[in-house]
Amino acid sequence: MSSEKYGNYEIIDAHTHIFPEKIAESASVNIGNFYDLPMVTGCGTSDILIDTECPLGISKMLVCSVATNPKQISSINNFIAEECRKHKEFIGFGATHPLSDDTAADLEQIKNLGLYGVKLHPDFQTFNADSPEAYKIYEMIEGQMPMLIHCGDSRYDYSDPLRIAKAAKDFPNMKIQASHLGGWSEWDIAEGCLAGLKNVKFDISSSMSFMPKENVIRMIRTYGVENCFFGTDFPMWDAEKELDLFFSLGFTEEENRMILADNFKEFIGI
Repeated sequence: MSSEKYGNYEIIDAHTHIFPEKIAESASVNIGNFYDLPMVTGCGTSDILIDTECPLGISKMLVCSVATNPKQISSINNFIAEECRKHKEFIGFGATHPLSDDTAADLEQIKNLGLYGVKLHPDFQTFNADSPEAYKIYEMIEGQMPMLIHCGDSRYDYSDPLRIAKAAKDFPNMKIQASHLGGWSEWDIAEGCLAGLKNVKFDISSSMSFMPKENVIRMIRTYGVENCFFGTDFPMWDAEKELDLFFSLGFTEEENRMILADNFKEFIGI
């Protein structure tokens, strides 16, 4: 599907969150409370994601959820996989946790369910991104599947861009999607330490509304247009507004195609 407003572009949302209907509202509220930000699209159900993004011409969405404790891992992975079976638009990333009793089994479940990668959120899961517990996971996924990891929060140290950079250097064959241009609310640090790392890609979710347009353009240029993906961080932000902000950056048609879909497709091998 394409949208007249955005022309003939293939668009992939490379960063969204979904939750089972019975907990979607509370989960969305809790995320909003964590960041002290409004959840613009309301609760994060699959139906709302489809209904708000498909009419805009967004044809695929990376969907994931975070295991805030190890007991949630299996049920989250089964939920994401089931939603991917129901919705051809979804590309699923699974969950694990540094305190899991059996990380290898978690990752095997992710593979067996046909999910494409794994999502980690150091701030929600309270672990340092360069800790031994995290490295246990990285050792198993390096060369096996890509990782989407939350990056940056000036209130905490868990996902500091410097920690992400150290992990990326220690695991040079690990494919990393560094969220929020590599460092939500810590963009200067991220730009200084993550640029030039060949195994790190960046989604631009939860970034464009928080800094001047020229800073966003500079960061994407610094990281390399070929290393950046469009993303909304649904249910936090309105996809139409995020697309409007993106197109206002003024990249060329070829660069738009790269950021909106081509780079991410190459990253996950579709």
